[in-house]
Amino acid sequence: MIPVNQAESIILNLVQPLNFHQDVEIVDLLTGAGRILATPVSSKLNYPHWDNSAMDGYAVKFTDVKNCSSENPVSLEIIEEVPAGYQPQQQIQSGQTARIFTGSCMPPGADTVVMQEVTKREGNKVLILESPQPQEFIRYQGSFYQANTPLLNPGIRLGAAEIAVLAALQCLEITVYRRPKVGIISTGNELVSPEQPLKPGQLVDSNQYALAVAVADMGAEVIRFGIVPDQPEILQQTITEAVKTTDFVLSTGGVSVGDYDYVEDILTQLGAKIEIHAVAVKPGKPLTVAKFDDAQCLYFGLPGNPVSALVSFWRFVQPALKKLAGVEEGGWKPEFVMARSLQDLRSNGKRETYLWGEVSLGNNGYEFQLAMGSHSSGNLINLAGANGLAVVPLNQTLIPAGELVRVLRIK
Repeated sequence: MIPVNQAESIILNLVQPLNFHQDVEIVDLLTGAGRILATPVSSKLNYPHWDNSAMDGYAVKFTDVKNCSSENPVSLEIIEEVPAGYQPQQQIQSGQTARIFTGSCMPPGADTVVMQEVTKREGNKVLILESPQPQEFIRYQGSFYQANTPLLNPGIRLGAAEIAVLAALQCLEITVYRRPKVGIISTGNELVSPEQPLKPGQLVDSNQYALAVAVADMGAEVIRFGIVPDQPEILQQTITEAVKTTDFVLSTGGVSVGDYDYVEDILTQLGAKIEIHAVAVKPGKPLTVAKFDDAQCLYFGLPGNPVSALVSFWRFVQPALKKLAGVEEGGWKPEFVMARSLQDLRSNGKRETYLWGEVSLGNNGYEFQLAMGSHSSGNLINLAGANGLAVVPLNQTLIPAGELVRVLRIK
């Protein structure tokens, strides 16, 4: 067995990000949602596009209103109303103002906006009851973004905010990396799909569904190869097909030391180099990682126990998949936070142990609430709702309640 950090380092060193010249495509904005940006983006537009008001109120010359108050109000003539989307037609002279609304273009000659709450309108005039600050409530053209400068950098995932920015700056087509292809295989004679009736001794294949969702949530393309029985010939055929057609293969089961655990032997026969056999982690000790140089495919043989499979995915596969997808350097590292544990966290100390539960932000920083019930690698039930894995280090048996613990964010 090798330590967890060593396993992480080996895996990430094996992963080569998608090729900028071969693995990109140009897409429209909605198609680009959730994708990884492959090239820098800039725009020919300034943002804001023009000087505009940040308030409903009146556009004025500051020199006209700098000394006013409720006891000494200033009366200004309203010469124009400027709704949003309208180009002002009048230039503001001394003693004049324009009625203006949030987002409206500033009329020429005005340099300050007085919010309507400190005014009193009287016909075509308005009383200014409070002196504003110079240039108050004006958003100047280009103050948030200047045309032809970098807007978004490559390696970021395009979410709602990024798509909004691109739309506002009229960047209608973007270059993104293709979606990584991830094959998923479940191995075992005992497995049946969820729609099949259970017979004594059989198990429902939840791993296929869990991993498919986990992979899809990361924006990758899922290719399901279904349940493969513990028959070496069939398993070899399936692995061969998966390796030829995907970037990563995730199989569950068949990687321990049982009589029906054939995966590592088959990988070796197919020319793969086994980089990892087992990791000093709980749950999830049986972990096979193999590299196919000719096919440029990385193979992950995950444990068959449902919790072990997901913990192994979150700890080892997820960072690797982010790196493969083109996420910016450093952005694919596992995300850990320090949280105060609300319960005692226990381990036998023989392996780095991951205990699942809920991490949340309390009054004094992050807190970790251990999931109730058994923390068995076969107990999926209390994994539902968990968003963090608390780490009890190797050779440590207890983290007392109230102490800080390192927590891996998983959602």
